[in-house]
Amino acid sequence: MPKKAKSKAKSKAKLNIKKSKKGRRAAPPKRRKVAVSIPALEAAATKAADFAAKHEAAAAESKGAAEQRRSDADAARQEVTKLEAAAKKAKRDAAKSAAAVKEANNRAAKLDALAKKARREATGREAAAERARLAAAEKARREAAQQAKREAAEKARLEAIERAKRKAAEKAERDAARKAEREAARQAKREAAEKAKIEAAERAQREAAEKAEREAARKVEREAAKEAKREAARVAKMEASAQAKREAAEKVEAEREAAERAEREAAEQVIREVGEPAESEVAAKPESGNSDGPSFTDGIRRK
Repeated sequence: MPKKAKSKAKSKAKLNIKKSKKGRRAAPPKRRKVAVSIPALEAAATKAADFAAKHEAAAAESKGAAEQRRSDADAARQEVTKLEAAAKKAKRDAAKSAAAVKEANNRAAKLDALAKKARREATGREAAAERARLAAAEKARREAAQQAKREAAEKARLEAIERAKRKAAEKAERDAARKAEREAARQAKREAAEKAKIEAAERAQREAAEKAEREAARKVEREAAKEAKREAARVAKMEASAQAKREAAEKVEAEREAAERAEREAAEQVIREVGEPAESEVAAKPESGNSDGPSFTDGIRRK
């Protein structure tokens, strides 16, 4: 893995960790239960950094392969250039061979002239000279024709080789271009898939964190509602108990007051009924003082 990719992955992981820690510090005290997912977030960040580093390494390898293919194409072009130079040299050689044919023709013409001179000089040797001339001319012609044929065949062969090499080079370039395009498309597809995968993982993590926060908030609300219900029930119970006590006390007080009122009324009734005989008895015995037995009023008082 390149050092640059490692540093990028580490910086990305540190940034994710700082973000997660910042979010954890900003969370309210009641949601601290959500902080349990921070190690998972750190692990996911590390994993994403590893994925990014691997992806960058693969990109570097594909770049090296593309450079190798370009160097191969340059070598093929240089080979084609060399073949073109060889073809030009063959053309120059063919031109030289044509000059040789012309020189041979000139030589044959000279021989012709010599033969004519010999024919003029010696009639006897004319037929032999003519045959020699014709044989030499035929031989030169045949040799020139064969040389021209060989040169033409060689030229055709070189041209065919050149065409074949040119076609092979063009095909190699087209194949390399198509392969590079396919590799680029596959690489783009892999990058899109990796990006979609990372985005899906991040979205799932965010949704899980939000769901956990909502669950924690609902749990806190349920606990608060339960506590409020328990407090309301306790307060209601205390108020009901106090009310019952107050009602019982009021009832006892009312009964006590009713009993006292009834006692007072009974005492007053008795006093009214026995008041006049008592007064007559007191008038009959004004000087008696304290009697030995209890008086009637004492009994009323005791009652």
